Amino acid sequence: MARRSRSSALSLILAAAVSLATLPAMAQQSGGQRNPNFDPNVPQPRQDKQFPVGTAWSLQSIGGKPVSGERPSLIVDDQLRGKGFGGCNTYSATMYPLREQGFAVGPVAVTRRACETGVMGTERAFLVALRNARKWDIVNGQLVLQGAAELRFVRAL
Repeated sequence: MARRSRSSALSLILAAAVSLATLPAMAQQSGGQRNPNFDPNVPQPRQDKQFPVGTAWSLQSIGGKPVSGERPSLIVDDQLRGKGFGGCNTYSATMYPLREQGFAVGPVAVTRRACETGVMGTERAFLVALRNARKWDIVNGQLVLQGAAELRFVRAL
């Protein structure tokens, strides 16, 4: 009988230790209040990042290929209007950073200036990739837009 009591006592102590270990996580999940539905074994949703509204970006690469010459640019203002330089022409479009780092771009308006064939090809590739961007992220200080082709931007001065 004494063994059973010790075994029961040890079980209670272990259960209490496990409960105490999960209290900080439970408190964090519920803003300081106990959350009876919190399960530390279930992955918790990640915090959404904030899209860098008002930050100017300069295109570094399209689909992993570096961009040379005058590089396209992008800035999304607080009215969710994206605009910039495509390499030859200026452009603008409505751009929506969405939950879970989604990204949506409306129709793109572009000026009609003609430039060298190579520059126009880079601009076209950039604008098509921008229009088809579906996800965004900040990786090592760079803005990355993912869609048909990955666009990688560095902060512009």
